[in-house]
Amino acid sequence: MACFWASAILLVFQTYAAPLELLRAGSGKTLDTMDLDSTPANVSGYLPSPPPPGTSKKAPHSIIIGVRKGGTRALLEMLDIHPEVAVAATEVHFFDWDENYAKGFEWYRELMPYSYPHQITVEKTPGYFTSALAPERICAMNCSIKLLLILRDPAERVISDYTQVYFNRLENHKPVQAIENLLVRNGALNVRYKAIQRSLYDIHMRNWLRHFPLEQMHIVNGDALIRNPLPELQKVERFLNLPPRIVGSNFYFNQTKGFYCIRSDGRERCLHESKGRPHPVVNGTVLQQLRSYLQEHNRTFFRLVKRTFDW
Repeated sequence: MACFWASAILLVFQTYAAPLELLRAGSGKTLDTMDLDSTPANVSGYLPSPPPPGTSKKAPHSIIIGVRKGGTRALLEMLDIHPEVAVAATEVHFFDWDENYAKGFEWYRELMPYSYPHQITVEKTPGYFTSALAPERICAMNCSIKLLLILRDPAERVISDYTQVYFNRLENHKPVQAIENLLVRNGALNVRYKAIQRSLYDIHMRNWLRHFPLEQMHIVNGDALIRNPLPELQKVERFLNLPPRIVGSNFYFNQTKGFYCIRSDGRERCLHESKGRPHPVVNGTVLQQLRSYLQEHNRTFFRLVKRTFDW
């Protein structure tokens, strides 16, 4: 019944922008989140090419909801190999940024790719998983949508999170700090550090399970995807009810970059150079503090999802 009413609300949502109380709510952005390029497609002097005949823009059938620095871009690029998948090119941040959600559902759908009737549309925004409002908002759009969550060792994810922000700040000529200065405050682990908060998978998962059954969420092992992409992608194909089209020859290991790249349609491509950056060496005592703190959260997460990982 809850899903019925959520779907009914969606009919109103598709016509009007978000209600006034959403406009008044605080933004979910953080300082270390990169802004979405919001330049309209029809800027002066530019006419977009007509869509392929028989295609249309559809709301996503599946969303990669996170987690940040867990491998979401790799997962999206690898799914794009499948001929029955159409992927959104950018992170939309519709359900986690209030200013975007206020623009309404039609604005969101216009950012989706053109797709054929036999294709499914997939969008990915890593910020959704840690957003307090995203689960309820996605449920209001489609309470039967299939959700993809890619996770990696939460301690390694913290370090990768720091590494991305570190290089972003360097490129923008902003001051940087050693990771230990962020992880530790007054001799104790700084559990309020946002990178640590994002790695508390159990807390965020509880919020999602209030709105979606576990059966609608497929967890991709990000560590396994890096080591050997095909088995993880075959599981995703089955979850999305896609015919098996992704094969081992779609991947090759790039010795220079140190990770798998993609081969499809006669082309080879690797993820952006910002991916796979070397992590800083973290003080062993501090790293042990971090892992000890995350341990109980990991155990709780395993119970919630009825599955264990090598963390």
